[in-house]
Amino acid sequence: MGLAVKIVLMWVLGIGASVSGPRAGAGSGYLGFDRNDYPGDAGMTELRKEFTFAGYWLTAAPGGKTESWAGKRRVMEKQGWGFLLLVRGRAVDSVRTAASAKVKGVADARTAVRRALAEGFGRGAIIFLDVEDGGRLPAAYHAYLRAWADELVKLRYRPGVYCSGIAVEEGAGVSMVTAEDIRANEAPREFAYWVFNDACPPSPGCVSVTNAPMPSASGVKDAAVWQFVRSPREKETAGKCSGYAKDENCYAAADAARKWHLDMNVAGTANPSYGR
Repeated sequence: MGLAVKIVLMWVLGIGASVSGPRAGAGSGYLGFDRNDYPGDAGMTELRKEFTFAGYWLTAAPGGKTESWAGKRRVMEKQGWGFLLLVRGRAVDSVRTAASAKVKGVADARTAVRRALAEGFGRGAIIFLDVEDGGRLPAAYHAYLRAWADELVKLRYRPGVYCSGIAVEEGAGVSMVTAEDIRANEAPREFAYWVFNDACPPSPGCVSVTNAPMPSASGVKDAAVWQFVRSPREKETAGKCSGYAKDENCYAAADAARKWHLDMNVAGTANPSYGR
């Protein structure tokens, strides 16, 4: 896999409210990472020296069968981590009709909330739905996103979406950014946007975290989180970016042993799933 939100609410439980950490630099945000597999408790201690928040899968990651992050909230909280809650979304080609979209959206929202509660994440948290497909989304998928968001709000959580912030050319001089497509089709619902855009520029590449800009530099002006590096490197978008290892992955600066390839993110807050 591979960083602002307009909704203003009071939350019941402010887990990690005192989270703090090194900012990316003057005028910059907080650095975080995400990866499909949990690095281990000792690994998280090491990575905490460089990062402030981490992606936390409430479900298995795409293509995965195990839920290696499950049960790790308390360990991470003691280590001072902020959280970026994430659940797997449906593949675009698996949502074909408006009727099935509503059923699947409601079911997936209920699963997300059930997992969040089981992990101890209180009401009011932002849960990001992982949408891997880029460009313009089909009508049925927008119906799925609306149903998912409405059910999540009904259950007193806030909807977020992990999606592309990269413009996809459609021909005849027309292009579409997935985040903007969602914004237009799901209005008046307000999602928190965690966008990926690893093209250089605007991404600085897999370089010193002190050079990372704010999420708005992703090209999506109100992005809550910007994923500016994906591991392994996407050659189509990040082929000219610097700093990646020979195996095409990105590693933390202090990870000389190359134990944990990761995606790098920046956010305006140390605890992105709890907003401001």
